[in-house]
Amino acid sequence: MAEPDRIPAGLVKRLRDATGAGMMDSKRALVESGGDLDKAVEILRTKGLASAAKRAGRHAKEGLIEAYIHGDGRIGVLVEVNTETDFVARTEDFRKLTREIALQVAARDPRWVSRDDVPEDVIAGEHKIYQEQARSSGKPDKIIQKMVEGKLEAYYKEFVLLDQAYIRDDAQTVGDLVKEVAARVGENVVVRRFARFRLGEEV
Repeated sequence: MAEPDRIPAGLVKRLRDATGAGMMDSKRALVESGGDLDKAVEILRTKGLASAAKRAGRHAKEGLIEAYIHGDGRIGVLVEVNTETDFVARTEDFRKLTREIALQVAARDPRWVSRDDVPEDVIAGEHKIYQEQARSSGKPDKIIQKMVEGKLEAYYKEFVLLDQAYIRDDAQTVGDLVKEVAARVGENVVVRRFARFRLGEEV
């Protein structure tokens, strides 16, 4: 068994891309397999965590809309989470997931569900700001590019729901949580949309 801090991030990413499993599940499998990628895939398949990505293309039109009111009516959230069948939508796993996502939206105030939803002009604007900030440091261009990429990643982690750290476990993202539930229920699970309202805020 390998030490957790000796598992390269690149290897974890390769396993996640190959299986669709969550970050922490991938890392645990690599630790258990001693860093052997093929064995880690087998471990994830055995646990039922390696097929979520393959379901991503299947239609998810059933699901639930969850409402959550926080702070004596000062913050309200609506979220829609979809899956493939009404049967799964009624399971405890799925219901808990929709509730947790509503709590996440209330607590962390994301702007978009996924990176694909972030408008290109917003990304371009942030990129320009970060580049100007980095250039003022006098660092070489190669370092500047890495600094900009790092700041963009931090931006996504703050404002994109699926990239945010899960409020109950900051070692995993909301996206990881969704994939884990999809693996357990055996269907594609999609966070479709959300709306967050704060009392007195401008529309």
